[in-house]
Amino acid sequence: MNEITLISTQTICSHYNIEISFVDALNRMGLIQVQIVEQDQFIHQDQISDLERIIRLHNELNVNLEGIDVVFNLLEKERELRMELNHLKDRLRLYEGE
Repeated sequence: MNEITLISTQTICSHYNIEISFVDALNRMGLIQVQIVEQDQFIHQDQISDLERIIRLHNELNVNLEGIDVVFNLLEKERELRMELNHLKDRLRLYEGE
């Protein structure tokens, strides 16, 4: 059975030293998903790595939220293109083997 692990946004904010308003802004932009359980906000553990990347981009490189959104969209597009390229390479191998 898959166990869903949610982490409180309060815990995340204190651990990474960020404001809850920053997490709310990321949620509004769709960069992360915040789940509400019994009036408390939580983030799924699978999104922590994305959140850490966002924090680094924002704090270390001074990238604003709109820029972070562009970066994540470009990374997603690159991932899709790599998958398509691998698929096409596999199809080409089928024809080369004949």
